[in-house]
Amino acid sequence: MKDLTQMSTPQLLEVFRTLECPTMEEMDGEFLGQQLRQPGPISTLVSALFTNNPLLFGKWRSKSFRPTGPDSGRGYNTLRNFGRETIQGPMVTLIAPSRFDGKPAYQLVYRAFHSICGFVHMVDEVRRVDEGQYLGIGTVGFSSAQRRIPLPFKLNGPVASYKTDVGRERAGFDLASELPALAAAVAPGSAASTR
Repeated sequence: MKDLTQMSTPQLLEVFRTLECPTMEEMDGEFLGQQLRQPGPISTLVSALFTNNPLLFGKWRSKSFRPTGPDSGRGYNTLRNFGRETIQGPMVTLIAPSRFDGKPAYQLVYRAFHSICGFVHMVDEVRRVDEGQYLGIGTVGFSSAQRRIPLPFKLNGPVASYKTDVGRERAGFDLASELPALAAAVAPGSAASTR
């Protein structure tokens, strides 16, 4: 496998399409994170502002997950700000079809909670590169066009245990509103379409 840090966003997306989805059980603990090459100057700037800015949120360090059942889980991000670690960006996790190729991906859905990540409709998809190494493709935005722009990152781990659940759940949240392939597969109003 080539060095992911040297690949362009289109190359990373091609690699992502060849990878397998990890299991819910496998994604348990803290995984160190690293942003990869972004698709353009605006994405690079936005990524730097949100993930490497001590004046705003801090420097992104990791993502942590825990299964809550056979098909669901929870998670959060850890950032370092002026030497202090903070837990932010709570999410629900599940395995669902990817917006990029329709195959299963480990999905991190932030809109389920009240946070800046939820506000911008952040969704991350993760697949296994090798044991303990994962390629993620994030999306954010208020329109479907914005949410099709791939924002790659990598994860390594687990390196530590999951610490604690955080966040205030968004009342009436519907997973299908954030996952296009899930929305297409689930009829509106069915029990499977809500969480």
